[in-house]
Amino acid sequence: MIIGKRKLKTAENELESTPELLLELLHQSYYDRLLYYAWTIIHDKETSRDLVQEAFICYWNQKEQVSANIVQIRNFLYVNVKNACLKHLRHDKVVDKYLGLQDPDPVEEASALNKMIQAEVLAEIYAAIAALPEGCRTISKMGYLEGLKNQEIADQLGISINTVKTQKKRALQLLRLKLSPESFLALTFLIQHFNRY
Repeated sequence: MIIGKRKLKTAENELESTPELLLELLHQSYYDRLLYYAWTIIHDKETSRDLVQEAFICYWNQKEQVSANIVQIRNFLYVNVKNACLKHLRHDKVVDKYLGLQDPDPVEEASALNKMIQAEVLAEIYAAIAALPEGCRTISKMGYLEGLKNQEIADQLGISINTVKTQKKRALQLLRLKLSPESFLALTFLIQHFNRY
């Protein structure tokens, strides 16, 4: 679930009086993103869950040292998860006797940054699709996220193929307004990928 920036801003303003509320809102807003981010690095869902939970615990234990700014808290959580994932990978390498303890090489760092950006863009796309009107949302999820063809969507929903095309066109117009240019571009690449298969 993605919590709006306005709700997080309200929580940020109330940080001193209710830090538990802020932690709950941060968890609701960033848990799925951080879980996806961790999974893209270590490809182990259970370990990813543990590392994300540990990042929130670390934030809670160090909240006095971390700025109350939501962006800085988010960055703290991402850096914490990234470092925990890289540490986990290094540990696996030691256990498997591939490499000794080393700092992550620049390729791993760049890859981790790319995966963090990918997680944020996907979260923005999913949130924008979730905010669409019901008809557009259902058809967009089926077409753009699940990769179903127009005819398959029409058959499953019991509507005409022209209705599917109209709703998809309307959804793209609304998404173009809601998404940042970079996220909209990523969505178009996702659509092209599904159209090839």
